[in-house]
Amino acid sequence: MKLSVPNVILVSPKSGQPNAALQLPAEIKSWVEAPIYARATGYLKRILVDIGTRVEAGQLLAEIDTPELSQELERTRAQVAQAEAALGLSKITATRWANLLKTASVSEQENAEKQADLKFKTASVELAHADLRRLEKLQGFSRVVAPFAGTVTVRNIDTGDLIVIAGNKELFHMAQTHKLRVFVQVPQSMARSITIGQAAEMNVPELPGRMFPVKVIRTAGVIAADSRTLLVELEADNPKAEILAGGYAQVRFTEAKTIPPLTIPANTVLFRAEGPQVGTVNPEGKVEMRGVKIGRDFGQTFEVLSGVTPDDRLIINPAESLVSGAQVQIVEPAQTGKK
Repeated sequence: MKLSVPNVILVSPKSGQPNAALQLPAEIKSWVEAPIYARATGYLKRILVDIGTRVEAGQLLAEIDTPELSQELERTRAQVAQAEAALGLSKITATRWANLLKTASVSEQENAEKQADLKFKTASVELAHADLRRLEKLQGFSRVVAPFAGTVTVRNIDTGDLIVIAGNKELFHMAQTHKLRVFVQVPQSMARSITIGQAAEMNVPELPGRMFPVKVIRTAGVIAADSRTLLVELEADNPKAEILAGGYAQVRFTEAKTIPPLTIPANTVLFRAEGPQVGTVNPEGKVEMRGVKIGRDFGQTFEVLSGVTPDDRLIINPAESLVSGAQVQIVEPAQTGKK
């Protein structure tokens, strides 16, 4: 007896809706920021700036009184003068002994000693000058100056405070905020859609309704193993200082090119021990069962991450007994219900 061939209705996977521009949390940081430490020990003589002060590169921030360093500097200058005087006498002696050697008035040994003494005195003068230059540079550090143009954001000192180099006490903290760095952790699923130079939009909670343009300037280039995200750095112009560094924001990648996932009707999926499967039909009318990876559940449809292509034809309401290789008869949807 010949078994009847079951009738099936087929449907093709559909392309899902393109993902709306994903909005991700972001961290805002200053373009440049740095702590200012002392390089000289002494007492704080005067302060010329406070928090919120805008300064230029090289502008004086504070002065430190360094009496011990000043005394050491004076002593070193005296040692330089002493070494130069000794060098002058050594030059005269070495020249005289060299002339006396020509008339055999002194021995070669005595002349060699005087020439060696000249070299020693010359090296002593160079050493003394090097020490003097070092102390002069250290004394220059009694003037605390701004390393770049920006704003003083922290002041941890007062006039009269004892400043100690080894104390590692931060005197000031400076930040440059005419531009800002914006850091976003982009999920792995959309990491490949991020490119250098790509434009995006940023909004901050304290300025509702305002959108600030930002631009991708670099990425970490690797997915972080702990969060499965890609660190992306963007830049934002902030000429009016409207955006405060250190705050929280939301970034929307409006130009991210993402491929929408396929969706299939929920009634095409069989949930078996091997996992979710769908039945496809080839041109010869034979069934091929395929495992699929399900994404989001939209109720009437499922998002499919892998297992099918847009060209596949899937069986609607497949029987639980359906297996690969079974022969089926394709029926058009319009013919259903006909007797």
